Amino acid sequence: MSYELRPALVDTHCHLDFPEFDLDRNEVIQRAHSLGVNHIINIGSSLEGSIRSLELTRQYPDVYAAIGVHPHEADRFDIKEEKRLRELAKEAKVLAIGEIGLDYYKNYSSADNQRLLFAKLLELARDLSLPLVIHSRNAPEDTLKFLKAAMPVKAVVHCFSQDETFLKECLDLGFFVSFTCNITYKNAQNLRELVKVTPLERLLLETDAPYLAPEGMRGDRNEPVNIKILAGEVARIKQTTLEEVARATTDNAKAFFNFK
Repeated sequence: MSYELRPALVDTHCHLDFPEFDLDRNEVIQRAHSLGVNHIINIGSSLEGSIRSLELTRQYPDVYAAIGVHPHEADRFDIKEEKRLRELAKEAKVLAIGEIGLDYYKNYSSADNQRLLFAKLLELARDLSLPLVIHSRNAPEDTLKFLKAAMPVKAVVHCFSQDETFLKECLDLGFFVSFTCNITYKNAQNLRELVKVTPLERLLLETDAPYLAPEGMRGDRNEPVNIKILAGEVARIKQTTLEEVARATTDNAKAFFNFK
């Protein structure tokens, strides 16, 4: 697949602080910017990753950060990390708390510790009036229970991969939904159906780089420039123009994350 793209786009979720980008991080960011990806939000998945994300925001004007701890890291989260995250979250270019949530698929950390961590970081987000970037895998009921208890909150469920029932509940709560390049996979018709029924005004785009490279690149490192392929696929599914997808999703990202 190939899409020519000039309208501005936002990659709302990637991990450029990961070691996969250590050799050419600057080139990756410049390549994305030169092809119309005007803003990148780098997502913290640990305390260390959150610190690295903030370092990137200081180096690149159009890179922003979310501060969070992935549920995989819940077993080792402690009060010292919580205090440090609270400090980091007050930095000017921190736009959200994330990614946080529950993952009952891999269970790298115990479910009890995941729930404790989720509750603590939901409290942090509410204290600082920051939106949430939510990771939820095989945990729809508990995810919704915690989010409903924390309302009112702004949230986006990233890399959406659950069913239409969960999608409807998220939309009914006013949340955004984010899709990745895995909607381009040949066996991903179920995801494409979810894209079809998600209103464009509630949809965000992400690469989750270095993961989930598009069809034709599977097994390769993903990077923010590939958001243009994702936007093209969303336009095809929704039978609209690439320009309309770019305009709507960029407006959505700016409104949700509160940047210009």
